[in-house]
Amino acid sequence: MILVTGATGLNGSELVQRLSARGVLVRALVRSAAKAERFSALPKVEIVEGDMARPETLSGALHGVDRAMLISSSDPAMLEVQSNFIEDARKAGVKHVVKLSGIMPDLDSPFRFARMHAEIERRLEASGMAFTHLRAGEFMQAYFRQVPSIVAKGALFLPMADAKIASIDVCDVAEVAATVLTGAGHEGKIYPLTGPEALNMAEVAERLSAATEKTIRYVNVAPEEATRANLAAGMPPYTAEALAELFGERRRGKEGQVSPLIQTLFGWQPTSFEEFSRRSAAIFRGEQSAPSV
Repeated sequence: MILVTGATGLNGSELVQRLSARGVLVRALVRSAAKAERFSALPKVEIVEGDMARPETLSGALHGVDRAMLISSSDPAMLEVQSNFIEDARKAGVKHVVKLSGIMPDLDSPFRFARMHAEIERRLEASGMAFTHLRAGEFMQAYFRQVPSIVAKGALFLPMADAKIASIDVCDVAEVAATVLTGAGHEGKIYPLTGPEALNMAEVAERLSAATEKTIRYVNVAPEEATRANLAAGMPPYTAEALAELFGERRRGKEGQVSPLIQTLFGWQPTSFEEFSRRSAAIFRGEQSAPSV
């Protein structure tokens, strides 16, 4: 039995669907079964309610689980929540935990979530269970957050200067995760995952323009201006501060390195930003709702 945490999120739901399509018995951990109706028609999927922030709710979810995919939201409780899960999984006899991590985990990073990912990885490695770290770069789907400004003003407003970033499609992350969870030989491995190219924001805007057949500009904004705009839009201060730290790291090139691992180890070509843009053109034109990121 494979357990997927964060199953109703973008990464978790994509993974559950792919495991189901492979005919694998998968248990989807959700805080509310009412939000998991999309899984009800999928074969081999069992929905179980539980909350990683409340360890007492996890015993039933972990019963009989051999392998687990650890995903949770990037929020102030991420370190505590994922650490709780690791301890409960260890007690339940789970043999292998695959963690969705960040591309640049570092205990000394200026970016708070990179520090958290590094500490969670360390705790998982010390748990005695087999582990695999999937260190994913920026998700291409993160650009869905820019749809309102693209539709209203024909522009991407981001504090990225001329820095490049090697974004990855969530679908490729899910395919790697499904392969690792159902295969052998991935124990103790660390896999950096990116798309096939690193682009600056002007190049991102060019690809979105071509896909939507509308002119989309990249407007570089000062970091302080971006933070003020996020706060004015109602973003919690913690999240706005974390984003400022993240973009600071990106401007220093911390997510600009392309990893060839998907091609060399898993044997397929990851999605290019051009392909993603074409597939998502209706969303970027404002004609179709974007999934939550």
